[in-house]
Amino acid sequence: MAKRIQRSAPAAARAPAVAGAGAPPQRARRRGRVSKQVVTEFTTQLSTLSGAGIPIVKALTILEGQTRPGPFKAVLQELVEDVSAGTALSESMAKHPAVFDSLYSSMVRAGEAGGVLDRVLLRVAAFREKAAQIRSKVVGAMIYPAVVAFVALAVVSAVIVWIIPKFKDIFDSFDAELPGMTRTLLELSGFAVSFWYLVFGLPVALLVLHGALLRRSHGYRYRVHSLLLRLPLLGAVLSKSLIAAFARTFGTLIEAGVPHLDALSIVRDTSGNEVLVEGVEHIRRTVREGEGIARPMGESRVFDDLVVNMVDVGEATGELDRMLLQVADAYETAVDRRIEALFKLVEPALLIAMAAVVGFIVVALFMPLMTIMNQLGTA
Repeated sequence: MAKRIQRSAPAAARAPAVAGAGAPPQRARRRGRVSKQVVTEFTTQLSTLSGAGIPIVKALTILEGQTRPGPFKAVLQELVEDVSAGTALSESMAKHPAVFDSLYSSMVRAGEAGGVLDRVLLRVAAFREKAAQIRSKVVGAMIYPAVVAFVALAVVSAVIVWIIPKFKDIFDSFDAELPGMTRTLLELSGFAVSFWYLVFGLPVALLVLHGALLRRSHGYRYRVHSLLLRLPLLGAVLSKSLIAAFARTFGTLIEAGVPHLDALSIVRDTSGNEVLVEGVEHIRRTVREGEGIARPMGESRVFDDLVVNMVDVGEATGELDRMLLQVADAYETAVDRRIEALFKLVEPALLIAMAAVVGFIVVALFMPLMTIMNQLGTA
């Protein structure tokens, strides 16, 4: 899957796919974060009001009036001002990329052009709700293993730093001959006590460096993302989730009437994985030259044969959007099952690892104690 294609320019240097999506004006800079759930609820409500025949300015005014003071209310106020002055809703939304991303504003623009804004907004809301459900399942599945791992690490750290040095004093006082595993444990504890700033500071420094390189280095991002996709078990889950997200986003955009090249640009810029970014960019360049989508998808080595064949059939029958959404449904179901199976394996693996570490510490500490007690008993 990670076969590399000619590297494209970083996303930041690419031309935006949405008209008016350039640098936002000074007044549109964000004054706080807006949750995805708030935007999804707004989208559903705006679709309902628009479908009821209420003019868009009045609908925005109603929603702005019932929104509590905060960053999102300020955004809605600016939308009302812009649309009242004659600016298209999609163009006004594009001034707030932190709230309405390029996918959102492009679909709204397509809905305005086709006179079906209410239906497009419903699709946007459904898309966002589906993405939120997937995120919620992943986060929910990760909570228990993460808590167990954190507690285990905290307990083992406390034992190494505070408990084991006390045993070392006991062993030294009896001048006992220590087995190899006990000496190893005591040396590890001594290192942790003496160089605690390295033990705790080095992982933090590495994480900061990793984050900085991810933000600034395209090559580093590509290598990390490629490595993640090759990991056993987890790599297959990530691969299928990327394909599902691509199919869902691309299919939804085409269904809304967004041109293929614009849709591919949006998918590329919102994918979040450099391997997929380069694969989609290869498809976009090929399509721009007048060819179909299926062949470059197969050449990219990002998509498996099932996806390529379904896209090929969709192009031949003129139902590409329906085929892509079917692919998204199938792969999202597969991802759900794989995530559930993966975390069923993670939980016992964590417990076994904890038991192994605790068992090593107990054996390493109590073997010398038993020897000392036997010596005292025979004295």
